[in-house]
Amino acid sequence: MPLPSPLTVAWISDFPIEWLPDIPESLRGLPREHPATWEMVLLTEFEKNPSLRVHVVILRKNIARSFSFQRNGVTFHLLKYRGGTRGPSLFWLDTLLIRRALRRIKPDLVHAWGNERGAGLVASRLPYPSLFTVQGLLNWYAEQFSFPAHGRLITWAERKCLSRAKYVSTESKFGVSYLQTRYPHLAVHQIEHAPNYVFHQVKREPAAGRMRFLTYGTLGYRKGTDLLLLALNELLPELDFEAVIIGAPDDRFLAPLKASLSPQLWQRLAFKSDLQQAQIAGELAKATIFLFPTRADTSPNAVKETVVAGVPVVASKVGGVPDYVVPGENGMLFTPGDEAEFVAMIRAAVAHPLFSRGLVTPSSLAAHRQYLSPARMAQLFLAAYETVLSR
Repeated sequence: MPLPSPLTVAWISDFPIEWLPDIPESLRGLPREHPATWEMVLLTEFEKNPSLRVHVVILRKNIARSFSFQRNGVTFHLLKYRGGTRGPSLFWLDTLLIRRALRRIKPDLVHAWGNERGAGLVASRLPYPSLFTVQGLLNWYAEQFSFPAHGRLITWAERKCLSRAKYVSTESKFGVSYLQTRYPHLAVHQIEHAPNYVFHQVKREPAAGRMRFLTYGTLGYRKGTDLLLLALNELLPELDFEAVIIGAPDDRFLAPLKASLSPQLWQRLAFKSDLQQAQIAGELAKATIFLFPTRADTSPNAVKETVVAGVPVVASKVGGVPDYVVPGENGMLFTPGDEAEFVAMIRAAVAHPLFSRGLVTPSSLAAHRQYLSPARMAQLFLAAYETVLSR
């Protein structure tokens, strides 16, 4: 069955509107939430397609009133709600507000982005064909680490959503296997969330002489920030290096580590935060090796951005990471949580004839740039939309 032309698709419900460069004046003071760069990338591709009508429905509490506006052919609908009411209502508030907006939009299909704020659960309550995109396997994370009260709410919402959903997209072979094993009724589409083209176009200029390590993402135990600092501390006597850590510093997490590690280490570290994508790409241009000792990740965007930029990666072999890092070609992998093996893999990368110079094999770079291209992401999502509507 061919897609309707034009095809009207409604995205729900937490698009990072505050990261767009040319939004209405009334939105420019909004606090910046997670940038969800993959949504931005796909929307940019969809803006090129004249047969698509995309409506983005967004809930925000810090606005004066609900309103809509257009940008590059896409219609954004900002829905005002009162803070502290979404979770306690089990996302029924979201459902009622979004349902009211969709009655005006009359979409052919609803695309629910993640369940971190109940989007998938809301879609399961609506009378429209829908595709639910998994942004993070929340229940898998909960199996690895204890979650706070809010975490228990969203893992419940994810289980409820996945038990009701029919069509789901996820990234990585690991994500597909996890969902198909636990929810065999699902039709699962593997669609990689592509990095912005700014990362594909990085011109590599690795620092000569001193080794320059880079990492970025949320700082904390799950991402292995403690392992990173412990490993670098051990390598102090034998390596001349500097390390750039991009992420908002968490003093409660870092303070105990700072007290136990060498003062010399902290002189080698540079912490940076609130960087735009072009600025992160600039850091990747100068990096020698990217370090990513995460303990649990479905398909980390930071690794994918690094891979298409052509920077060697030393990362833990967990979740979807092995889909993007091929040992000996564009990096090294180690057992998650194993500090000794992490240190050994850094040493191996520093001794590698390519990685030590900040280089990867040309064939690996070309293959990953094609596999993780925005155009391919857009093609696969359109194919998923067609599957949903045809059945």
